[in-house]
Amino acid sequence: MLSTAQKKFRLYRAWSGGHPVWCTWQVTYRCNFRCRFCHYWRDPMGLAPEQSLEDIRVGSQKLAQMGSMLISLAGGEPLLRNDIVDVAAAVAQFHLPFITTNGWDVTPELAQALYNAGLWGVSVSIDYADADRHDKARGRPGAFNRAVAALAALARARRKDYQRVNLMAVLLHDNLDQMEPLVRLAAEHGAYFMVQPYGQRKTGSDRFVHERGYVSQHLLDIKSRYPNFLSNRTFLSRFDHALNGGVPGCRAGRAFFNIDSTGDIAICVEERANPVANLYRDSAANITRALKARARQNTCQACWYNCRGEVEMLYHPVGIWRSLPDFFFNRGRTPTPAAMEDREWTPR
Repeated sequence: MLSTAQKKFRLYRAWSGGHPVWCTWQVTYRCNFRCRFCHYWRDPMGLAPEQSLEDIRVGSQKLAQMGSMLISLAGGEPLLRNDIVDVAAAVAQFHLPFITTNGWDVTPELAQALYNAGLWGVSVSIDYADADRHDKARGRPGAFNRAVAALAALARARRKDYQRVNLMAVLLHDNLDQMEPLVRLAAEHGAYFMVQPYGQRKTGSDRFVHERGYVSQHLLDIKSRYPNFLSNRTFLSRFDHALNGGVPGCRAGRAFFNIDSTGDIAICVEERANPVANLYRDSAANITRALKARARQNTCQACWYNCRGEVEMLYHPVGIWRSLPDFFFNRGRTPTPAAMEDREWTPR
């Protein structure tokens, strides 16, 4: 396994050379939830075969030819894979792996095993601080309590400063009032908070788009009062643009890309039905060329996901200055509620 320092250097070299630094790897499309604002669980692609553990080992080494990357192991629900610890370990040989989960299957033992395998960080998805609202949106009773328990278990299991736990929220049509309570919930469990707006391409419906369309200042005000609100200020400042016509200049295929559960590679997760290459059939050089060729044709501005807003900040002078501490240095531990009160960080 490469050392942490080696991975960071290789990540920096990939970034400075204009290569992608973020990859979302859909290790499964299976899901045990029935979220209203996500149709992956009923997408025909969810029936596609999954890569074996050996496939993932080979794929991780192939990606390493492009440099070390921040790799989000996602789905579906990635923890439905019985070999998810081994998957994380295979990716961690060369890269900085993250996991995004609904939290249902997290146990203290699994949390410890994932960190021991080299997991860099984990995001638990919670969109409402109210248990009933969250459970209804996720289509599964008990989802909220299991997610909160997951936050606590993951925070306790950390052994390295860089191992980060995030509470990840999606800004929907009806949960702007939940953002501050969610930030506080994250802090109570030693976690950071991040948010991204719902993207219409996720379901093809605009039903879940936030109605007001003017939320940036509200989110920035919250961020100013909570040190565990991790989302980049520049990213948050563009939410209004994202909700009122979109943010141009998408760097999908240049800064980030997506791998589906069969190894097909697309410039982003919402383009997974239009792959440009395959992780196993194509060389690293050909994959890079194919991604850049498709990126030159990309004019989409339909989303403002974290893989856009946070990663694209690394390619702007102000953004790189604000993002460096989060991507390249250790910011895993978060203030406890007691520390927040001691330093007069208690919200107004």
